[in-house]
Amino acid sequence: MKKQKKVTPLMKQFNTIKTKYPDALLLFRVGDFYETFGEDAVKASRILGIILTQRNNGGDRTELAGFPHHSLNTYLPKLVKAGERVAICDQLEDPKQTKTIVKRGVTELVTPGVALNDDILSSKNNNFLSAIHFGASTYGISFVDISTGEFLTSEGSAEEIDTLLQHFGPNEVLVSKKHKTDFTETFGNGYHTFYLEDWIYQEDYAQESLRTHFKTASLKGFGISGLPLGIIASAAVLHYLSETEHKRLQHINKLVRIGNEEHVWMDRFTIRNLELYHSPHPEAVTLLQIIDKTLSPMGGRLLKRWLAFPLKNLEKIRGRHQAIAHFLKEEKLLTSLQQSIKKMGDLERLIAKVATGRINPREAVQLKNSLEAVVPVKQLLSHTGVEAVDRLGEGLDPCEALRSRIKEVLSEEAPVNVLKGATIAPGFSEELDELRGLATSGKDYLNQMLERETRRTGISSLKIASNNVFGYYIEVRNTHKDKVPETWIRKQTLVNAERYITEELKEYEAKILGAEERIMDLEQQLFAQLILWMQAYITAVQQTAQGIAILDCLCGFTQLAKENEYVAPTMNDSTELIITNGRHPVIERQLPPGEKYIPNDVVLNRDTQQFIMITGPNMSGKSAILRQTALIVLLSQIGSFVPAEAAHIGLVDKIFTRVGASDNISMGESTFMVEMNETASILNNLSERSLVLLDEIGRGTSTYDGISIAWAISEYLHEHPSRAKTLFATHYHELNEMTTTFERIKNYNVSVKELPHKVLFLRTLTPGGSAHSFGIHVAKMAGMPQQVLSRANKVLKKLEQSHSSEEITGKLQAAASEMQLSFFHLDDPLLEEIKEEILTLDINTLTPVEALMKLNEIKRLLTKNKKASS
Repeated sequence: MKKQKKVTPLMKQFNTIKTKYPDALLLFRVGDFYETFGEDAVKASRILGIILTQRNNGGDRTELAGFPHHSLNTYLPKLVKAGERVAICDQLEDPKQTKTIVKRGVTELVTPGVALNDDILSSKNNNFLSAIHFGASTYGISFVDISTGEFLTSEGSAEEIDTLLQHFGPNEVLVSKKHKTDFTETFGNGYHTFYLEDWIYQEDYAQESLRTHFKTASLKGFGISGLPLGIIASAAVLHYLSETEHKRLQHINKLVRIGNEEHVWMDRFTIRNLELYHSPHPEAVTLLQIIDKTLSPMGGRLLKRWLAFPLKNLEKIRGRHQAIAHFLKEEKLLTSLQQSIKKMGDLERLIAKVATGRINPREAVQLKNSLEAVVPVKQLLSHTGVEAVDRLGEGLDPCEALRSRIKEVLSEEAPVNVLKGATIAPGFSEELDELRGLATSGKDYLNQMLERETRRTGISSLKIASNNVFGYYIEVRNTHKDKVPETWIRKQTLVNAERYITEELKEYEAKILGAEERIMDLEQQLFAQLILWMQAYITAVQQTAQGIAILDCLCGFTQLAKENEYVAPTMNDSTELIITNGRHPVIERQLPPGEKYIPNDVVLNRDTQQFIMITGPNMSGKSAILRQTALIVLLSQIGSFVPAEAAHIGLVDKIFTRVGASDNISMGESTFMVEMNETASILNNLSERSLVLLDEIGRGTSTYDGISIAWAISEYLHEHPSRAKTLFATHYHELNEMTTTFERIKNYNVSVKELPHKVLFLRTLTPGGSAHSFGIHVAKMAGMPQQVLSRANKVLKKLEQSHSSEEITGKLQAAASEMQLSFFHLDDPLLEEIKEEILTLDINTLTPVEALMKLNEIKRLLTKNKKASS
């Protein structure tokens, strides 16, 4: 019979706890260390660079790695940033108070998306946890940031959800186990994911869960009752917070709907192409880095949200512009506001720490000081005569009662750890002051007692001391033994002296020993009471934090306009776009000192100049003009001033960009396939207020293919009923000929000056098409060997002779007129029938096989007709 291996009580306890948290790395508190065992130890040593040892555990060798408990804040962020879920298992009782093994339990489960630790969080970024629920054809999504209390939800198509994931950049995404592969196939594998049991994603459970959390009879008040999938995703997030031992969530007190109808729609390609807050190039500077002049963490986080969700509401946009104009005019006001904002801590995260019971004494004082800095801000923003500014002031609550309470209870120099003492302010608790008096004046008291007893007994060599056996005592040398009063009790006899205790000394000892312990208990108790009392102010502080964040963003926009000469755009609900001397906000800040950015005008409307075809060589600045147009529109609709001499902007509801050939080979798609996917997404979602920016479409395939596709796309955009405003940059100068056939397409080129042996880029947009490409000149500038350049020139001449531009363009125009005849002048009854057939088709539900069958049917009709007519 096999002998069973004996497991130590400690390892038995570890195994029991580890079973409950199999997916987490368990930090197990043993004395002054956090230890990890087995697989966890191997992972921890690799991530943290700490030594991995082994020990014999009942005959089994167990890996072991640990670090001192006071280094938790150093090591925990590293584990979480590496994508680990970390269960912190603490000792739940004082080891001195127990004769058996110390009780232990998990006090917190920290995951990439659930963290309250300042060393893990980034001050100007949210730390979102997201959950996705898969419906039949649409999806529900929710986001929560436990460190700020923000809780949001939405529903939409895969593309809309993908865009939201890109906007919010969650640190962790929760998915039902049965949709594990669906998630990766739809949204890629760039997220830290955690898989939940399927039963959590049930509507009844979700409704009940949210109602219980918000303590409401229904969810109608949140405006989300029409989002059943969003509600399920939101409940999954709350369930996960509870599972990770985060149950104090009073600060998560509302669920906000992310509404597409309120914001400018940008698909994920546009967000990526415009490099708003991420860039695929590590050295690149993003728009956010250029425009972020915020001074508070709350402002920094809100600005990122504004950038992701530009407004479509003219009144709100104008309100922001009015505030900036006022702050620009009143320089002193701006300076005073900025000085006050600088003094504020992260109000949003501080009050969240109050709700979760994680705030420390020093942070509570910081909360009080931050609210004190709100007082002058509120005064400065009242009666300014500008409605948008006054409204901001009205929304701020400096929470006077909360401030005075913290001031009354806590010492201004309160420590980080309440156990360090000196947390509670003198004068707040009579008992505490008395105990402190005792503890600090102990020496004086003993000296006075010694003096008094020496005088009373006449013993000159009296001594008061203490030991561990019987505490405080009075020592008398044998020569003075006869002078000892009868009331003294002998405790110990030594060779040359005797030790006594007195009633007074015993009383004093009990007081002094109990005082320090009592002080500690009392300080903890009073601080805990204060935190509990502060919870009544969660909503008020959150609203004030939100107001300060908005103000911070607007002051930042003012600073930006002041430093970079931005102007107020004129916004209206027309569909026109007139930019005078517009500049690229990012590129102009990157230029070498002394070099000025060359500005350009852009005019787009739906009647005469709907579509601008920009030709010009590579590196001439076509892409910059495209991007700067989108960024100027975007900045104006987030409420900022813009880098231009003047800008008249009719409200835009969608911005689409297709810039360059961004490969997605990792997903198994070719450059050209990606390009076509992105362009199809644009063509299928056009609206009359859309702004479309296309850069080098069709270059991912052969020249003839590319020109044909670019021509067909341009024609589609021109003929589409929406007449979406379009900028199309291309190096196919053959497309210049489109202006002869399509009245609203206009040619422009980015001018260059040809010198004998080089090309000078003037970067100015001028009317008319560009005659030819300058690829070989660009190659020369890049330092291509002379041998290659001269060969390229020879090949080019041959090609130009055999395939003249005129020949290609002639064919394209013939194709266009043929298509126009057959497609737009339908007086043939058969063509009318085919037209009806095509128009009634529901393309969205058509399978590829059905499409082929339908095409075959149309072909048969045409063939039959041809035979009949012949």
